[in-house]
Parts: sequence; structure tokens; C-alpha cells
Amino acid sequence: MLKRLATEIAPRMMGYKLARRGLAPVPAPINLTYSVTNKCNSRCRSCDIWKIYPAEKEKLADELTLDQIERLFASIGPVYFFNISGGEPFLRADLPQIIAAGCKHLKPKVVHIPTNALMPARIEALTVEILAWMEIHAPKVTLTLKPSMDGVGDDHDWVRGVAGNYSKLMDTVERLKALQARWPNLKVGVGTVISTMNIHKLPGIIDAATQLNVDTYISEVAEERAEMRNVASDITPPQHAYAEAIRPFIAATMLRLEKAGGMELLTQAMRVVYYDVTTRWLAERRQILPCYAGLSNVHISPYGEVWPCAILGDASSLGNVKDVGLDFWKIWHGPAAMKVRASIKRGECDCPLANQNYANILLSPSAMSQVGQIIAQSRGRALLARLGLAPASPASPSPASQRPTAPLERRDQGEDHPFDLEAANGGRRQRGLKYAYTPRTPSTTPPPMAGVEPEAPQSAGRPVASPPPGPQGEA
Repeated sequence: MLKRLATEIAPRMMGYKLARRGLAPVPAPINLTYSVTNKCNSRCRSCDIWKIYPAEKEKLADELTLDQIERLFASIGPVYFFNISGGEPFLRADLPQIIAAGCKHLKPKVVHIPTNALMPARIEALTVEILAWMEIHAPKVTLTLKPSMDGVGDDHDWVRGVAGNYSKLMDTVERLKALQARWPNLKVGVGTVISTMNIHKLPGIIDAATQLNVDTYISEVAEERAEMRNVASDITPPQHAYAEAIRPFIAATMLRLEKAGGMELLTQAMRVVYYDVTTRWLAERRQILPCYAGLSNVHISPYGEVWPCAILGDASSLGNVKDVGLDFWKIWHGPAAMKVRASIKRGECDCPLANQNYANILLSPSAMSQVGQIIAQSRGRALLARLGLAPASPASPSPASQRPTAPLERRDQGEDHPFDLEAANGGRRQRGLKYAYTPRTPSTTPPPMAGVEPEAPQSAGRPVASPPPGPQGEA
């Protein structure tokens, strides 16, 4: 891994810097995200991808076929991170073959797949198929799976739009963890998108996620993306609320740093910097670090559109690979790509997109200096702890009930649970609920919400408040 970093990744980093200045051709990206499908059986209030095929069914036939995907990947060549996205990736029955094509041609070090966890048995079966292939053909590649966890119990189900989702999430996580005994290259985590819909309950989500004992638990701030068709959805939390809510994540990451080594030491320290960058972005709404979208990273849509990132999407497409015989480089070095990169360089867009900001951190001397300081501090604390001269972590996280400052509270303590709000609103879907920052003492416990529906049985999988029809089952 270190050899590849020195011989392949470091030279590309220099290439991106030169290319951004117009002094060299753009190298291949190190981070490729491919949205395998826009089919989705969730009904998330933070995303409208699930509405695409009920409204535009004819577009499903335009998604890249497996043969087209393989030819495209063969034209791209090696990357380092290969991220799968969607829609719900596990709704593509040929997902294992897509991963195999990626490993064969892209030669990634890490393959990452998110999931809504609505199909535990299918997710387990396809993951086993992927791992069995990797065991023979790509044994050194790490596969990471990250089910979404945006609340606890009914709260998760409400944000995700499907009753019973939380129980299926728990089932999916346990099934995936059980596979790790056979396949240690499988890493299981959960992820929370922090939005105006769940930020007031984040400490409880953190506690529940911690109890799952997964390999990683990460968060991202909710974004308005062209890809998700949620622009002007009002889901991004205010800066002061996010800064308060992210403290437990920073504390947990600093604690993990004291025991980390190798690549994990670097990535965990970068995560702390990412949280700081996001906090600053929420306040300043500008590029906090120079952005290398369309240089270090690329995103390919289900239809073959090449995007600099998921935030800009089709509005800033570099071109469609179907129009150039699936030759990625004709798009990557084309005039549209040059125009979009120039716009990004001028700072005409800004965002907290996680996978792009990690690349921006790597390419920023000031950010990497901050990473180095964080690593040095964590190693210093770990050394002092081993010598018995200091506690292991002065910032270690504590359960929500012990934290000195409580999370965001609803303005109206008598406000109904969102399920009830929706029912009272004639079934109309809502998102971006407003919360005020009202610190309270730990002893203040809000009364139970009246009229909350009990969690549906796992087999129910019924949509909440009768959302518009769409693909519900496994494809």
C-alpha cells in the first residue's frame, strides 16, 4: 500500500496541481464514483432520486449495461478508491459483476458500497457473491459497506420514508458483521447524514450507532445536490447547530486516533479536519480549500454522464461516454471538462461533499499540516497515557445522558412526532423541519411524543403516508 502511495498516488497529486494551473494534462482520477442505478425503494425526505422512475420510466432503459460498464472501466485505467452509489445499489442484480469489472480494470485499493438496508437477505447474498469473487481475484482489495442510519427506531423510518426500515437496518448490520469472520477484508460501518430533520436527536443516534460495534461510524452534513434533485429543500443545518452536534464525532475520532496505525491514522486525522472544513463552510459558504473536483475525483451517472462531482451533476456534465464510444479520456480531456474545471477554480461553486473534500485536504499543504498536528497530538497523548502521566483522552465521548450540553430541542415541546404531523397534514410529505438552538440541562427529559406509531414488523416494509408509487421490491 505504501509503495503504491509513493509510486502512483503522490505523482498524480503533483499532476493535479500542475493541471489545475494549466501546466500539464489532467491525470486519471484517484477517486471514481459510479452511480449504478437510479432505482430506489426508499422514500427519503432528503433526496428525490426515488421519484425519477415513477415519473420517467423510459429512462431506466438508458442506464449503462454491464458490457458498456466493462468497456468504460477498461478505458479509464487504475484508480485508488472505487465508490458505488445510487439509487439503491443492491437493486441491480448484476452488482457483483460490476464490482468484478471495477476490480479487474480500475484496480482499486478500496471498494465502497452504501445501502439503505431495506433488503437484508438480498444485501447479504450479493455481498457474499462479491466477497467470494474478490477472495480469488482481488484478495488485497478492501470492501466497505455502509448502511445509512439517520435516526433511531421510528425517527429513522420517518427520515427514510419507509416504516420498518430501522429493524431491517439492524438485521443488515448483523448479517454483514457475521460475514467478517470468513472475509476479514470486509469492513462494516454505518453513516448518518446530519440534517435539519435529525440534528436535534444526534446524541441518541451516536449512542445507538456506537453500540453496534461496527468498524466505522461517520457523518456527513446534508447537502442540496443536483444529483439528488433536492435543491432548495432546506435540509442543511445551520452552522451553530452543526458545530455543537459534531463535537461527539470529533471526540470519538480523537480517541480512535490514539490506537490507530498506518492508513487508518491518516484517514482518521483527515476526518477531524473535514469536520472543521464543513463547520467553516456552513458559516462562510465558499470554497474553504481549493477544490479539485473534475481532477482528482470523478462521478459517472447511471446514464454515462461524466460529472466533476455529485453536487454539480448534469448542470456541469463534462459529456456522456456513450457519445464517444465509451472512451473516458475523450471526455476527461475534452473542451467541456476544461470549461467546468475553470469555473470550479474560480470558486463559482462551493460545498462540503465528503469524498471530494478528503481529496482537497490531501492536496492542501495547510490542511495536511493540520492533519500532522492532530496525529502528533494524539500520539503524544497515547504515549503519556502508557507512561501513566495523563488520561488516555481528555475529549473522550460520553453517553448523551452525561453530556453537559444537550442537543437541539424543538421550539414547541408539545410538537407531535413527524409521523403525526404528516398524518395531520393530509399525508403531504415534509422535510427541512426547523429547529431552534435551545441548550437544556441533562436532567431535562422531554415527555414522550403522543400518538407515535409502534415500529412496524420487519416484513412490512410499507411506505409511510402513502408516497407516490414506484419500485418497491427487489429487481
